[in-house]
Amino acid sequence: MSGCGHEAEHELAAKLARENMPSEEEVGRVGALFKAISEPARLKILFALRQGELCVGHIVEAVGGNQSAVSHQLRILKAAGIVKARRDGQNIAYSLADGHVVAVLELACTHLHCKI
Repeated sequence: MSGCGHEAEHELAAKLARENMPSEEEVGRVGALFKAISEPARLKILFALRQGELCVGHIVEAVGGNQSAVSHQLRILKAAGIVKARRDGQNIAYSLADGHVVAVLELACTHLHCKI
C-alpha cells in the first residue's frame, strides 16, 4: 500500500493492533487515569505516597503547598481510584490504591532515563 517495503509486516501489525485494541470505554478510562495523574501537584503527591501511607499534613510537608490545595488534589486522586483513604482518629491517612500505581510511576521514571 504505502510502498515502504514492509507492507506484509505492517499489515500484520495493523491487524494485530485492531484485534487487540481495548474497547472505547477502556480507552476512555485509561485516558482519564492519565489525565488525573498528569497534573504536577498530583504527581508529587503520588511520589510522596510511594514511600508509604501519609496524613495530609505530612503530604503537605513532603510536597510543599498548602493543606487546602493538597486536600483538593487528594480528592481528585481518590475519585479516580488512584489513592485510598483511611480514617485514623481525627486524621485521614492516604496511600496508593495498589502496586500498579507504583509500577506506572517507576516505569515513567525509567522511560525518562532510557537511551534508545
